Amino acid sequence: MEVKTCKMCKRLFNYLAGPPICPGCKNKLDEKFVQVKEFVRDNPHAGITEVAEANEVPASQIRRWIREERLSFSDESGVGLDCESCGKIIKSGRLCEECKSKLLGNFNDMYRQDESIVAKKHREAARMRFLDQ
Repeated sequence: MEVKTCKMCKRLFNYLAGPPICPGCKNKLDEKFVQVKEFVRDNPHAGITEVAEANEVPASQIRRWIREERLSFSDESGVGLDCESCGKIIKSGRLCEECKSKLLGNFNDMYRQDESIVAKKHREAARMRFLDQ
């Protein structure tokens, strides 16, 4: 087990996985998330800075929740992030739908190529061999 310093409160804690914050700060952050989510639901036209100020949460944390697809804003709100691949404005996540489908297509192509290589090796291994006497 690894011991780390919490990025929020600077206390030591036993780190297991995920972001390097202690369980107490994680619980507080989860409570803030619920509060922010309710605020966004009640105020669909609010921007990120307005939500951050009203709930005493850094705007960077709100953007992180949007990137993680935990939080999304309505289309009328005007809130958007840039796609990390092409720069197109998106409502949540890291990639737009076009970039997601391209990436998925690339992975599928790689999988098919790998599958054909394995099948070829299997066919070669299954051939009958004769020894010369």
